Amino acid sequence: MPCLAAAMLWALAPQARAVEAVAAEAAASATTYTVVYREVPDVISAEGVVEAVRQSTLAAQIAGQIVELRVQVGDSVKAGQVLARIDPRAAEQVVSGSQSQLAEAQAGLTNALRAYERSKQLFAQNFISKAGLDQAELDYKAAQARVGALQANAGQASTAKTFTTITAPYAGVVAATLVEVGDMATPGRPLVTVFDPASMRVVATLSQSSLRAVKLQMPVQIDLPTLNRSLTARQVTLVPLADSRTHTAKLRLELGDATGLLPGQFARAYFATGVARKLVIPDRAVLRRSEVTAVYVQSEGGQAQLRQIRLGDASVGGFAEVLSGLREGERIALDPVKAGLFSSSSASPTKK
Repeated sequence: MPCLAAAMLWALAPQARAVEAVAAEAAASATTYTVVYREVPDVISAEGVVEAVRQSTLAAQIAGQIVELRVQVGDSVKAGQVLARIDPRAAEQVVSGSQSQLAEAQAGLTNALRAYERSKQLFAQNFISKAGLDQAELDYKAAQARVGALQANAGQASTAKTFTTITAPYAGVVAATLVEVGDMATPGRPLVTVFDPASMRVVATLSQSSLRAVKLQMPVQIDLPTLNRSLTARQVTLVPLADSRTHTAKLRLELGDATGLLPGQFARAYFATGVARKLVIPDRAVLRRSEVTAVYVQSEGGQAQLRQIRLGDASVGGFAEVLSGLREGERIALDPVKAGLFSSSSASPTKK
């Protein structure tokens, strides 16, 4: 029996080695990439800045001292939430004075109405002339007009009183507080800046000469270097106004996922001008160390060798264009860090 088992193992050894070879080849193909030419978008890059679609700087509409500031920079606020208050005493006195004047005018209107009714009766009995009746009617209409004017003044004073309370126009985040308690507010002075973080966009600047070649109907990729993120614009809008000094135009790129974005962050947009056949590799296979850009190339013996390459300016769809250093058909490691750990070759890149 032991001899029979040994014979069976010896007979099955070539098949086992073949299976292992196939498995090794499959594992290698899963961790490597064959360099090939692909049809990729030809792009033009443009610098941009992230901005909030809704950003408001709330200013004072009346004069007065800031008596309360309820928010700080970075606070989240709800729509209608009180942000600051201006001393309301002067506004309250104006409201009180306008209401007193309105009450006086209403009393005068009542008296003028009674006088007009008496004048009509006296005129019917021929006790007064037509001129006396006309004068009574004129006094009544003047009293009506005075009441209307004072009612408008009272409403204006009541509205001005509400300006002493500064509230959030929508839910958002406080970006800046431009006053402190005790400061004097004057009409038009900025008090608080609020923006809505749920809706963001990138405003990119593109030269007028490049604008003719750009195909706005094609997807626009946006890179955010500070966040190490890439997004695709949900909508592209060309601002119909060109800068005559710089000969540039602005494009608004609406973003779908605005998580983590802040107004003022730098962004770079890539606009497609067409499709070109380029030698590309996955961007994640590139090893970047200081000024060195390299990849690990698999040799015929299966060893990984670090080789310096030169890439194009843009990385579109997760692929980077190779300008020099690689040939079509060569295999590179998809994980350069892991390939470097298990490589027995020199750590210095070799130029091809």
